[in-house]
Amino acid sequence: MGNMTARDLAFLGNEEGGLRTALSWHLTSNHFPPVPTTMVEPCVEAIANANADEWDKLVRLPDGVGYKGRTAAPTHAIIEQHHLESFLENEEE
Repeated sequence: MGNMTARDLAFLGNEEGGLRTALSWHLTSNHFPPVPTTMVEPCVEAIANANADEWDKLVRLPDGVGYKGRTAAPTHAIIEQHHLESFLENEEE
């Protein structure tokens, strides 16, 4: 598992409705400890922001999830901490 799995999932995520399924699998199976599926929607939003080059735009986090004591996190932090680079249109190296 790891980066190669994320790349494969990102490819599958291009199918209609597949992004959320691919992210759910990536977050719960490609991380230890698993990331809760409540983070799927914030990850979808972060991916959209990153693709629009809005790396500092804040993304609201689900109840019970915080980032440095806040209820929102910058897009770049979500992308980095959840290893979402493979899901971006122009994958960052």
